[in-house]
Amino acid sequence: MTSLICGSVAYDTIMSFDGRFSEALLADQLHKINVAFLVPSMRREYGGCAGNIAYNLKLLGGDPLIMATIGQDGAPYLERLDKLNISRRCIRSVDSSFTAQAFITTDADGNQITAFHPGAMTFSHQNLVSQAGPVKHAIVAPDGRDGMLQHAQHCAEQHIPFIFDPGQGLPMFNGTELEHFIDLATYVAVNDYEAEMLVERTGLALTEIAARTTALIVTRGELGAEIYTAGQRLDIPAVKVEKSIDPTGCGDAFRAGVLYGLSSGMDWPTIGRLSSLMGAIKIRHQGAQNHQPSRAEIDAQFKSAFGYSL
Repeated sequence: MTSLICGSVAYDTIMSFDGRFSEALLADQLHKINVAFLVPSMRREYGGCAGNIAYNLKLLGGDPLIMATIGQDGAPYLERLDKLNISRRCIRSVDSSFTAQAFITTDADGNQITAFHPGAMTFSHQNLVSQAGPVKHAIVAPDGRDGMLQHAQHCAEQHIPFIFDPGQGLPMFNGTELEHFIDLATYVAVNDYEAEMLVERTGLALTEIAARTTALIVTRGELGAEIYTAGQRLDIPAVKVEKSIDPTGCGDAFRAGVLYGLSSGMDWPTIGRLSSLMGAIKIRHQGAQNHQPSRAEIDAQFKSAFGYSL
């Protein structure tokens, strides 16, 4: 059944810095930063949290429905979604703006510095969850501030189980607002850095956040993930990769695994492992939407990594 994906559709301009950010930043001069990074390689990719999640969910055989806004330059993205057979009936075009765009620089250690222009994303509140039709699950991923608040509220009012995934949008909200999101959501998904910020801003411990939801998911990169559910903490192992190429979009691939697992009625250990595998598959490729494993290949890699079949 359909999974509603509320979030951004964006273009990513991705640049690689051969050095390390830590070596270019002086600890005692952070109050007056003036640095430039030479980036020998640059490419433009399709991205945005909603676009990335939908792409990975489609690879798994799911039925993603994107709810997002694009700008006057959005036609190539719409054409791509048509080719991928991903519905765009809930994508609104805003002719007075550009499509959201991220400018991402990655250093030799995989650390990233991102500048983000929201563009048409700021109009995301004009999209209404009630117009999506029947959906089994939803995710409220990084998007325009008003859109995230509204979509979470409407999902709760319409009794649609949803994942609150604040991502890079988390700093837009204060502690009271974040606590409200947690109370509305069925599930919360954050990375380890976002988890610390969520704890700091709300004053709630991770176990307290988990107690207010069906599950709290914290991803920890190469250390795997933790799923807090039913009073327990499940430790999910990372899938080992020979070479990490590009971390951009790995979190979105993980969240697609969660959505697919929930829609398929999987248990939490299997949901976590499938999600971990999707992140590992993505990190072996440049860009957020360039990996193309078949479903049979995903199934085979899952059995190889974890010793049982999906």
